[in-house]
Amino acid sequence: MRSVSPVLREPTQGVYIVTGYEEAQAILGDHERFSSCTSVTGPFPGFPVPLEGRDEAEVRALIDKHRDELPFSDQLPTFDPPTHTAHRALLSRLITPKRLKENEEFLWRLADQVLAPYLAQGGGEFIREVANPVALLVIADLLGVPEGDRAELTERLVGDSSLGSTEGEEMAHAPLEYLYHRFAEYISDRRANPRADVLTDMAEATFPDGSTPEVIDVVRVAANLFSAGQETTVRLLSSALMVLAERPDLQDRLRAHPEQIPGFIEEALRFESPIRGDFRLARATTEVGGVTIGAGATVMVNLGAANRDPRQFEDPDTFDLDRPNARRHIAFGRGIHSCIGAPLARAEGRVVIERLLRGAAGIRIDERRHGAPDARSYDYVPTFILRGLTELHLQVDPAGPAS
Repeated sequence: MRSVSPVLREPTQGVYIVTGYEEAQAILGDHERFSSCTSVTGPFPGFPVPLEGRDEAEVRALIDKHRDELPFSDQLPTFDPPTHTAHRALLSRLITPKRLKENEEFLWRLADQVLAPYLAQGGGEFIREVANPVALLVIADLLGVPEGDRAELTERLVGDSSLGSTEGEEMAHAPLEYLYHRFAEYISDRRANPRADVLTDMAEATFPDGSTPEVIDVVRVAANLFSAGQETTVRLLSSALMVLAERPDLQDRLRAHPEQIPGFIEEALRFESPIRGDFRLARATTEVGGVTIGAGATVMVNLGAANRDPRQFEDPDTFDLDRPNARRHIAFGRGIHSCIGAPLARAEGRVVIERLLRGAAGIRIDERRHGAPDARSYDYVPTFILRGLTELHLQVDPAGPAS
């Protein structure tokens, strides 16, 4: 597609697919001309009224009038300013440097706890046994979910991949409803009975203008961070381990030089971006990459493709730990919707990989489940939004006591 044009209109839904790095940056950074109201759903199930063919003023007015009728319209990724500005500020007050530091201390202990049985049994299905519980419990700790409730959260949410799906009944986002219920209980209780905990900090957080959010506003922000952060971090961890398990040379290098693990994480984010794509709805007629995108058109910014644009990344289909510009990837997006949880995801990747390499003398793909090296077989999450494995079976050789 990129060889034809970095902005190409596909014929089935009429969506403009953006595969170029610079073009993706241009759209993600332009919230004035590109609305995020359809960021999760794209052309599915369709805008409530026809938009294309209308003038820009009509398109803007219709988006404002009907945006609340769209699926996931109550979620931060679909907000535009000024609503997005206020709610993003609320979220930033929950993810402070102090809280992230405390959370990372918890993460080191959690990684050891989760990896111990995995290493002892010689590996297993990595997503279910390691990635999912680590990602979920780290965010539970960040948000201050009481320890007594974390087992229930794990049981209800681990393995649910309906978030981000654009297929059929899965659009109904039942996991979010469960999270809404739990966090509404937490926030209401802390407003009535403040304590010295993170949930009280959330309950007492205010918008930038000093006003107090409705309980549901705080709940939505917390639930979105919980669900989106868990899902994308799981995809990052599994994709990184898939690469690592195929490369004994990388394993040896990172064991000897753990300070290079952050660079490995950046290249893994570029190479297999957890978010495959993000949709936008054009509010104004705009030229991008030499292509005119009309007001009312749907655009899909393909982050994974942009991160393999040879105009930006030399030999992009090769995993290169020494790539000098790997951190220029846009796996976490750009602009006002860039992932606020990026530091958390990076920390999870670094800690889990460091602890796994320390505890395992060798990590391999389980050929009984995924086939021989020249005939690997993997299943991927069936959504337009996420890029990630559904299962990753590994075999590990526990390191000796001297290690």
